[in-house]
Amino acid sequence: MQDFLTNLWSIFPAPMQEKLSGYLESFWKILPNLIFATLFLFVVWAVVFAAKIVARRLTRRLRSNLQDVAVLLTKVTLWTLGLLIAATIAFPTLSIANMFAAAGVGGLAVAFAARDMLENFFAGVSLLVRKTFDDGDYVECEGIEGQVERIAMRETLIRQTDGQLVVAPNKLFFQNPLTIRTNRDVRRTTVICGVAYKEDVDTARDVIEQAVAACDTVLKDDLPIQIFAQEFADSAINFEVTWWTRPKPVDIRRSRDQVVASVKRALDDAGIEIPFPYRTLTFDEPLKMGRDDDDSVRDAA
Repeated sequence: MQDFLTNLWSIFPAPMQEKLSGYLESFWKILPNLIFATLFLFVVWAVVFAAKIVARRLTRRLRSNLQDVAVLLTKVTLWTLGLLIAATIAFPTLSIANMFAAAGVGGLAVAFAARDMLENFFAGVSLLVRKTFDDGDYVECEGIEGQVERIAMRETLIRQTDGQLVVAPNKLFFQNPLTIRTNRDVRRTTVICGVAYKEDVDTARDVIEQAVAACDTVLKDDLPIQIFAQEFADSAINFEVTWWTRPKPVDIRRSRDQVVASVKRALDDAGIEIPFPYRTLTFDEPLKMGRDDDDSVRDAA
């Protein structure tokens, strides 16, 4: 084996042998430093592991997504400091100040290259700290509507009512108007109901109000049911029927279904007409409603 290595070494020209010898000599000189630096990284790993547990306990009262951010920042900070210190152990000629300076220049370059990623990260942190909305809320923003499944550090997962999952960047919700449909436990909804012009408006209003109040999806505790005669429509007096129900989209649809069915049944029972469109035709000259005798003879033939 030794002869093989000797023959292999002899292949290289003398200048290269000198350089390789210098590299090997330098390696053997810094090898103890590399070993100490490696051992130090194991210590850093243990410190990071303990710091994660401490960070979890200190932020246990915060929402889980914000805990993840705190743990991530703790890990990144400790590992960055640990790697810088390990580098100075392995290469004593380096200084932490010089490495911080180099890291600052490199950090600017990375910041420009990953601008969108950083914008989404800080937007996510802001959303989590401000508690604008939370997991389980129903939101609508820029045409995206559905239930929030998770607010991550760079994106938010929205499950639409048709089952599709939308992954949207956090800056979308931070920079644009956002509608939170479940911000409260109740939500108001409205339908339009028309009755014929011949019907008494006050009687129709009372019948509609009683029908709405009889629905179990309509919330009545200090929440008014409001019935307003809205307009003179083409074939009916239109009533605006407004009530409060639960805020989720399925609650809105279920309550509207129940209210429409209840109002229709109540109006039918009271003999109040829900009209269909009427059309009145006007002609310049009278129309003949019968047939000429000649036409009758021709048809018989």
